[in-house]
Amino acid sequence: MVSLPSRVSLTLIFLLIGPLAALAQEPSGCDKFKWPIDRERSALTAPDRIKLGSGGELATMPTSGLTLGLVTPAEAKLPSPPERAPKEGTFAGFTKMTTAPKAGVYTISLSTGGWIDVVQDGHLLKPIAFSGATDCDGIRKTMKYELAAQPFVLQISGTKEQAISIAILPAE
Repeated sequence: MVSLPSRVSLTLIFLLIGPLAALAQEPSGCDKFKWPIDRERSALTAPDRIKLGSGGELATMPTSGLTLGLVTPAEAKLPSPPERAPKEGTFAGFTKMTTAPKAGVYTISLSTGGWIDVVQDGHLLKPIAFSGATDCDGIRKTMKYELAAQPFVLQISGTKEQAISIAILPAE
């Protein structure tokens, strides 16, 4: 049997180590991404980003980034339920790409933390690769998706900001 002082000590150790372990899992700095992010970072910070409100449609794939205005999850009326339920006090939104992209692998990158759902032909697509890091100005995460030559919906949820920059670029 463990004595009360030992239990308190163990509890304190777990409370202190838990957040440190979480931080250790999050790489920090632009050089910690798994692949080069210069193009994505440039698109996310470009002054000529397209500005859209949640639910806005794009006829063609943007060549630079876009800024998507977000609303509460209830107001967003996402076309598909997000794979991860949004937390209270976060924002969500979506955009439709009405023209089919050229089939291939694309990176979808976000300026800040958030959950990405890509829906194509009524199905949630799974990313084929993921990379993210904290403390990199302009970009927080980037994911690679295999897109078919069909229109798709990009849903963002779980963000703490009311707008987010997004870059959708062919993978190199």
